[in-house]
Amino acid sequence: MPSPPNITQLLVAWSDGDKSALNELLPLVEKELHDLAGRYMRREGTGHTLQTTALVNEAYLRLTEQKDVRWQNRAHFFAIAARIMRRILLNHARDQKRLKRGGGAFQVSLSEATVISSGKSDELLALDEALDRLASVDGRKSRVVELRFFGGLSVEDVAEVLHIGPATVMRDWNMAKAWLMREMSSSSET
Repeated sequence: MPSPPNITQLLVAWSDGDKSALNELLPLVEKELHDLAGRYMRREGTGHTLQTTALVNEAYLRLTEQKDVRWQNRAHFFAIAARIMRRILLNHARDQKRLKRGGGAFQVSLSEATVISSGKSDELLALDEALDRLASVDGRKSRVVELRFFGGLSVEDVAEVLHIGPATVMRDWNMAKAWLMREMSSSSET
């Protein structure tokens, strides 16, 4: 696999309007995107109606639609990919919850029906709501969680994306985890 600077060069060329750079980029990032999607899907549990490859494909399509992004480097690209995948999964969870409550029921035939496990979807939605609350209190800690938990980025990659030191990333990560655990446990008690 080429070193990250090659990916960075292609990202910069793509930002500058070079369409051929995008074609060269896909084979270089496809495995990492698939690994990232796989981490997300492992958290979703069995019975999830969205497949890893579908998540990768949808994320890649949305990444290629990004017009105003000035790609900085590999870490920046995967940070945005992680955010996009998180949004795709959240939208999917909301859609499943809506379907479970009867919304759009006329669109699904009996032979197409699947068993929907709402447990993981509910947890993902609760985490998203808690992250939104954290973002309103401390946006940087929320971004650290998003990049580490959802994006699977290393401490060093998060530090690079956010332009802070690794020690600050770890401090934010630990504080944010404690804050989120408290928020999620208090909201589940109500």
